[in-house]
Amino acid sequence: MNEDITVVVTSFNYGAYLEEAVASALGQSGGPPRVIVVDDGSTDSETPESLERLPVEVEVVRQRNQGVSAARNTGLARATTPFVLLLDADDRLAPDALAALRPPLAEDPRVGFSYGLTVFFGEWEGILRFPPYDPYRLLYRNLVGLSALMRREVFEITGGFDASFRNYGDWEFWLHALACGWQGVQVNSVTLEYRRHTGSMWDRRKYRDAFAAIRRKHAGLYQDSSALAKQSELGPAGRLTYRLFWGLRPIPVFLERRLQAAHWRRRSHG
Repeated sequence: MNEDITVVVTSFNYGAYLEEAVASALGQSGGPPRVIVVDDGSTDSETPESLERLPVEVEVVRQRNQGVSAARNTGLARATTPFVLLLDADDRLAPDALAALRPPLAEDPRVGFSYGLTVFFGEWEGILRFPPYDPYRLLYRNLVGLSALMRREVFEITGGFDASFRNYGDWEFWLHALACGWQGVQVNSVTLEYRRHTGSMWDRRKYRDAFAAIRRKHAGLYQDSSALAKQSELGPAGRLTYRLFWGLRPIPVFLERRLQAAHWRRRSHG
């Protein structure tokens, strides 16, 4: 069932988690997809051993360190299946992820990618629920994340991830897909298990720079936001509030992190 899907797992110094990520892909209900692991020049001691222990059916690509966008593009370029999905090596796919994500793409050729809900594990726990896919909202907030199931044509038409975006590259990628005419769909199932640890801190200090760069690159989308507004369930007041809050992100970083930690119930290690 999943032979037409390639899961690309990208890793840099995540040898401690890599095998879990790969196992979550191979253990999908309906059978294993094709799996490609791209090691982006890891220097940690655990990665070489983890790569050696991977099942023989997993294709392993080693390259010098070029950054996460280049690693993702390397894996996607090697995929020959109609559908592809990206997975960071410190995260895991939920057991039924591919089964949940497949139907929207099978039902509508205009849908280029589908994504689900995210559950935290590690230092945080709980389900992250973004609003349903809304192209207007996507202008101001990354609703999709990385691990969406997409048609390989989306990668081919967009040219892949832009290496100039060291942060929020997945957000820029989905906006590029939107600019190329693709739509997305959110499914109401947990599809991604996101490991929250010290290495996955969200550095919001870089957010505004990335957002400014996104707006410059995709100026046409933002200039034509009135057309996207017609596809949104938000009314005029809701769109204004969304644009001001997520565009400006007025809450200080330290306060936002405290609120997030309180909301997601940081686990006690005592």
